[in-house]
Amino acid sequence: MKRIIFCGGFIISAILSEAQPVVLKNDQEPKDSFYTLTPVEVRAVRAGENSPFTKTNISKNEVASRNLSQDLPFLLNQTPSVVVNSDAGNGVGYTGIRIRGTDATRINVTLNGIPYNDAESQGTFFVDLPDFSSSAGSIQIQRGVGTSSNGAGAFGASINISTNEINKAAFAEINNSFGSFGTFKSTIKAGTGLRKGFTSEVRLSCIGSDGYVDRASSNLKSLYYTTAYIKDKTSLRLNIFSGKEKTYQAWYGISEADLKAGNRTINYAGTEKPGGAYDNETDNYTQSHYQLFFNQQLSRRIGFNTALFYTKGKGYYEQYKADEDYADYGMQNPPSNGSPITASDMIRQLWLDNNFYGNIFSLHYKYKKTQATFGGAYTRYDGKHFGKVIWADEGLTSNKNWYDHNALKTDFQYLF
Repeated sequence: MKRIIFCGGFIISAILSEAQPVVLKNDQEPKDSFYTLTPVEVRAVRAGENSPFTKTNISKNEVASRNLSQDLPFLLNQTPSVVVNSDAGNGVGYTGIRIRGTDATRINVTLNGIPYNDAESQGTFFVDLPDFSSSAGSIQIQRGVGTSSNGAGAFGASINISTNEINKAAFAEINNSFGSFGTFKSTIKAGTGLRKGFTSEVRLSCIGSDGYVDRASSNLKSLYYTTAYIKDKTSLRLNIFSGKEKTYQAWYGISEADLKAGNRTINYAGTEKPGGAYDNETDNYTQSHYQLFFNQQLSRRIGFNTALFYTKGKGYYEQYKADEDYADYGMQNPPSNGSPITASDMIRQLWLDNNFYGNIFSLHYKYKKTQATFGGAYTRYDGKHFGKVIWADEGLTSNKNWYDHNALKTDFQYLF
């Protein structure tokens, strides 16, 4: 079991002009503003105030109070039935989450109602969304089978993150936090407020850490931009956000022998290289999201919303492998004057090049105490997997990919 440590840190925050959320007419605070101010884009996947689901709602202020530099699962760690883990040992970089004992492949995660789970593995990789919590306006966790029909099945739980709340006033913020193991987070964000129906916000973030585990360093960068046009019955919003991560691999765990010997921070990644660990045994990935929302109030009782989205991901992880056979990589043996050379130390890269896109929609009816929602989603995933050998101690005899695999997946779901 890994020991989670994040201590001795402090925060520097400068708020030049504080953002204020939009409130109801006459400035009357509703009974529960979490539900009243929930953006229409996420209402089809969230449980209402009186819905018979076990849920936890986390407000923007609660998220901000926990947001130091750790990954999103660690911000949710104090909610019921949640257990988290961290490859690097301090919550920065690759992290995992379980809810009611089920892993991330059975947790339905949506961003503004748009599915985030990986279309092939169904897993969620929050390392590709560095500091996304700094843009989150609210989060709802549903434990057990919930209301969401978008993305992977929610056997264990659902997590919906919303960033589409509106800040009425202009603002600018600079936030910095520092902690143990060389951990830091720097965030700059600003917004125009709501001006004649238009609003825009932007955020830039950088997170770094040496990690508690040996060599488990992280270098994370992200961008978030949103702009919207909002009128009484119509709204149009564009979200663009991207994350880039470079993390030293630390996902191999630890043997019982090393644990008993007190080698709690040992990392086996990169140790196949003679004379010391390979210094670039890293995971490198960039993921960019494009979301376009349109909402229309058709009548006093009926509202319609739809969204188009596109998610682009591309990257690789690099490994040093000792004494690998040329034949296993589809390469001929290099020429030799004596005994045949059949194996060599090699450096290889395992690549992903993914495209995920689709449309979600919902129609809402509300009259007195009656509510009904009809909605659905169409998604398509096109992924490429391929491997490259970029170096061999005995020389490369081919520059072709040593494997090429393609994946194509189409989903259609509807809810009534």
